[in-house]
Amino acid sequence: MCSEQHHSEQILCPHCDLLVELPALASNSRAVCPRCKTTLCKRIEFPHKLAMGYAFSALFMLLLANLFPFVNMEVAGVYSQITLTEIPDVMIAEGYSILSALFLVFVQIIPAFCMLAIPLLCLYRAMSFRLKVWLAKAVFIAKTWCMVEIFLAGVLVSFVKLMAYGDIGVGVSFFAYCIFCVLQVKALQCIDRRWLWQQIAPLPKLATPVEVGKPGLQQGVRSCPCCTAILPVDKLECPRCLTHGHARKHNSLQWTLALLITSVMLYIPANLLPIMVTEAFGSQISSTIMSGVILLWEDGSYPVALVIFIASILVPSLKILAISWLCWDTKWKKQRDREQMLRVYEIVEFVGRWSMIDVFVIAVLSALVRMGRLMSIYPDTGAVLFAMVVILTMFSAMAFDPRLSWDRVNKLDEKDSDDVR
Repeated sequence: MCSEQHHSEQILCPHCDLLVELPALASNSRAVCPRCKTTLCKRIEFPHKLAMGYAFSALFMLLLANLFPFVNMEVAGVYSQITLTEIPDVMIAEGYSILSALFLVFVQIIPAFCMLAIPLLCLYRAMSFRLKVWLAKAVFIAKTWCMVEIFLAGVLVSFVKLMAYGDIGVGVSFFAYCIFCVLQVKALQCIDRRWLWQQIAPLPKLATPVEVGKPGLQQGVRSCPCCTAILPVDKLECPRCLTHGHARKHNSLQWTLALLITSVMLYIPANLLPIMVTEAFGSQISSTIMSGVILLWEDGSYPVALVIFIASILVPSLKILAISWLCWDTKWKKQRDREQMLRVYEIVEFVGRWSMIDVFVIAVLSALVRMGRLMSIYPDTGAVLFAMVVILTMFSAMAFDPRLSWDRVNKLDEKDSDDVR
């Protein structure tokens, strides 16, 4: 048993709710939950300096990436080039403001915000408490929606598609954006949730004694989903980060299934309707997601065809099935193998966002290939629907509470113990 003082070395696992005593960590190491193997926290040497260095460098590279030409193309003597800022302009001009907004938010605004917020949190200790809390909350929410690396992968896929039509070149901005992609990933990796909140405010005291190795719910405590503080179950607002929360996400399965069903309803027309229209020499060709994969395969671009098939066809389908399986398993299936289900949940969370690669491919192609009747590419309705499917499935995975699966196992274990007695 521990004393009434809240020990900073204890944490409730966010995936299985087990109370864990954190060991003393060496530099560049991490602590994992002994029950579900979830990473609980990590220790990085000189996190302030590394995070600020990467973030400032990333912001500089992003500025360079927006100042100069990004990619260019030449077809039959006709030359075309684009900058990053021209991509949303083209989509707005074609009446696809939603795709333009998604590009701006996921590829430009959110990554830039994160890289600006990290140095502010590390440098300005004189900032008001509420401002620091708001910035820290925003960073951890926004990092899920940073899709810089996915956009860059989409650009490379676009190159392969366009090589059959003409000569492709890259500008200074392309290399700057590649460096920005690496730096922003490194900056986000340097920010550990538990470490950052300890810099902002101390952990609140816990008057209720707790025991390591037991689930928090059985001891009447819960974990703050934002700052990882251990709180009484009946305390709805965290005194450290001011986040409202409950022992479990309210109506988790209902929200998960509602979002999932909506995504399925959109996924069918997203695959049937064209996502892109290619105009060449006066004739128009409409392409669905699958027809694009088949065309790449027939052209001999087997690796790219596989990437698009996996990201745009296989991953969304498997993600929908996986989330459905998780909901069914949590509610009805009586088994104790939770680690397998947790691995499924983590994979679903990680790979789901990569389905946006096809949307970014269309954005690049639409902006670059603007050569009148010689050759032009336009987005179509299917691209918007498919983007909505990806976003809804991401929200669906976020709405699912993996602790519900472990709660069911805990109840079964308690029942078995009572039967033995």
